[in-house]
Amino acid sequence: MEFVGITVLFLDEKVNSVIHGFTPVGHANHYMPSLKAGSIVKIDRFAIARCSSMHKIIDNPFLIRFISLTIIDEVITGAPEINLQSRLDCSTIYK
Repeated sequence: MEFVGITVLFLDEKVNSVIHGFTPVGHANHYMPSLKAGSIVKIDRFAIARCSSMHKIIDNPFLIRFISLTIIDEVITGAPEINLQSRLDCSTIYK
């Protein structure tokens, strides 16, 4: 199978939602160090696109696309505690 990019799930604690994020292979090496499992990040300068049904992994019609201007900063202080069990209903993830 060919590597096409990085897929992540973002949890928005303010509106209790999950959104799919995708980094294409051309940007993957640049953003990989900023994307750590379980980390809380602030993301600026990204694109929003409709998620095609073929690539849809959650019940949200949109996805965040990282572009060359995207900035990812890990939130170290003042980060909210997110209860993953209550925020992510695994029954909505497509298999």
